[in-house]
Amino acid sequence: MTFMTYRKLKMHFIEHWVKIVVGFAIITLIILAIWGMMSLESFYRHLTMAQMPISILLAGLNAGIFVFMYMIFLHGGFSKIKQATVKGQNVNIRWEDVIGMEEAKQEALEVVELIKDRTKLLKIGGKILKGLLMVGPPGCGKTYLAKAIATEAGIPFISMSGSEFTEIFVGVGASRVRKLFKKARNLAYGHGACIIFIDELDAIGRQRSFSFMGGGQETNSTQNQLLVEMDGLQEKDYNVIIIGATNAAEGILDEALLRPGRFDRKIYIDRPNLQEREKVFDYYLKKVKYDRDIDIGRLARQAVHKSPAEIENMIKEAALIATRKKKDTVGHKELSEAMERIDMGLKHRKHMTKEEKEMVAFHETGHLVVMYMLHPTDDVFKASIISRKEALGVVHHQPREELYTNNKEKILADIKVSIGGYVAEKTRFGTTSDGVAMDFRNAMWKAHNMVWMVGMSDAGYIGDYTIIPKSQLSESLKEKLNAETDKIIKNCLKDVEDLLKKEWPIVERFAKELLEKEELEYDEIEAIFKECGKSHSCKKPA
Repeated sequence: MTFMTYRKLKMHFIEHWVKIVVGFAIITLIILAIWGMMSLESFYRHLTMAQMPISILLAGLNAGIFVFMYMIFLHGGFSKIKQATVKGQNVNIRWEDVIGMEEAKQEALEVVELIKDRTKLLKIGGKILKGLLMVGPPGCGKTYLAKAIATEAGIPFISMSGSEFTEIFVGVGASRVRKLFKKARNLAYGHGACIIFIDELDAIGRQRSFSFMGGGQETNSTQNQLLVEMDGLQEKDYNVIIIGATNAAEGILDEALLRPGRFDRKIYIDRPNLQEREKVFDYYLKKVKYDRDIDIGRLARQAVHKSPAEIENMIKEAALIATRKKKDTVGHKELSEAMERIDMGLKHRKHMTKEEKEMVAFHETGHLVVMYMLHPTDDVFKASIISRKEALGVVHHQPREELYTNNKEKILADIKVSIGGYVAEKTRFGTTSDGVAMDFRNAMWKAHNMVWMVGMSDAGYIGDYTIIPKSQLSESLKEKLNAETDKIIKNCLKDVEDLLKKEWPIVERFAKELLEKEELEYDEIEAIFKECGKSHSCKKPA
C-alpha cells in the first residue's frame, strides 16, 4: 500500500467514521437477532415475528425524532454544508475550453503549476499561495476558470456562494465557515490539496462595520471566521487554496481580506477583445448547426463589449429563432435578430398612420446617414422602423473596435448623430415630433460634459466645474460655460444641416427603402452607399 493510498483511506475514515461505525453496529445487531430467533421455540418465534413490523415502525419513528433533535440542537443542523465535493477530474472543464480571457488564463496557469509542483517552490523556501481573487464583470468566466484550475490540477473542488453563509440566525455563518474549512483540510490531507471556490465573495467580504447598535454582527462574525481560517494558527499547514470571485469593485472588500497571506494574487477578468470574441463565437457556434458562410469577424465587431456568457446566450437564442422559422441551420440573420432581441427587446408592430411611419423612417435615416458619413469609429449594422420597447425605430451601431476613451472628435460625432433625426424630420416635413426628446437629452448631456468636465470648449475653460458647488460659481461664469455648451450644439446642428442638404437624395432613398422593407441589414446599407458613390471617408482603420 502506497503512502498516498494510506492517506486517502485515513481521510475517508475521518470523514465517514460515523457511517462506518453505525453500519458495523447494524450488521452486528442483525446477526445477533437472527441467532436469537433461531434459539426460540416455535410459538415464541411466531409471536415475535408478528410483533416485529409494529416494533420496527415505532423504533423508526423514535429514531427519526432523535436524529432531527440531534441535528438541530447538537450537530449544527442550520449550519450544515449542503454542497458535495467534486473531484477535479470530474469537473471536466479543460484548459483548452477556457477562451476569451487569454491574459487571465496565463496568470491562472501559474497557480496550476504551483499546485502540481510544490517541491520546486518549497525547495527555495517559498510558500504556496493561500488565496486567489478573481475580479470582473458578470458572465466573463470567473467560475469557469476556477473549474479549469481544479481540473488541470486534479484536486477536489468545493464550490459555494457567499450568500450561503448568511442566515437570520446569529453564528450560523461562522459555523459554516469552520465546517467548510474542516472538510477542505481533510480532502487536502488525502489528495495533496483542495480548492474552495466562493462565488459572490462580496456578500461576506464587504468592509466590516462596527456599531454599538450591533448592526452587521452576523456578517462581521462570518468574515472574522474566514480571516482566521485563511491565516490563523493551525497545527499543520494544509494546502487549501481559496478562490474568491466578485463583480463588485475591489475597494468594497475589507482590507484584511486583501492583505498578503490571504488573497495573495488578484486576477482581473475583463470582457474579451475582438480576437477573443472571434474565438468565443467559433467555440459556441460549433455546438449548433450553422451556416458556414457566416462572417465570424463581423459578428465579433457587432458584439463589442459583450461577455462570453452573452455571446453564448445570443447563439442559443438564434438557434431558437431558426427552429421557429423551421430552418435547419443558424444564419447571420438569426444571429443579428437574437442580438437585437437581447439588447433592445422583442419587436412589436404598432398600427401607425402613414404620416407617422414616414416621419419615423426619415428620423432613423437622419441618424443612419450622419452615422455613416461623419462618425470616425462606429459602423451601422442595422436600421429599423419596427418598434422595440418604447422606441418606434432604431439604428443599431457599434464601434469597429474596443474604445476605452473618447476623444473630442468622437464625442462631437455622437452629438451630430443624435441631432440627425431632428434635422431630417424638419427638412422633410417643416416640423418635428417629440421623438427627438431622448436624442436631445443625449446631445445636451455630452455637450455639457465637454465644457463643464473635460475642458473641450473652444473658449479654453479647463477643469471640472461640476465638483464646485453651484453657489460658489459666479453667475457670469455659469453663463459663459452654458454659452459654450450651446455653441457646441449649434455648430453640430449646422454641420448636420449642411450634410443632409447636400446628401438629400441619399436620405430619400434610405427612407423609401425603410418604408418598403422596414429593416435594412449591414450589407444592404453598404450596397446603397456604394451605389451612390459614398464610402467611409472619415473612418479610422480597424
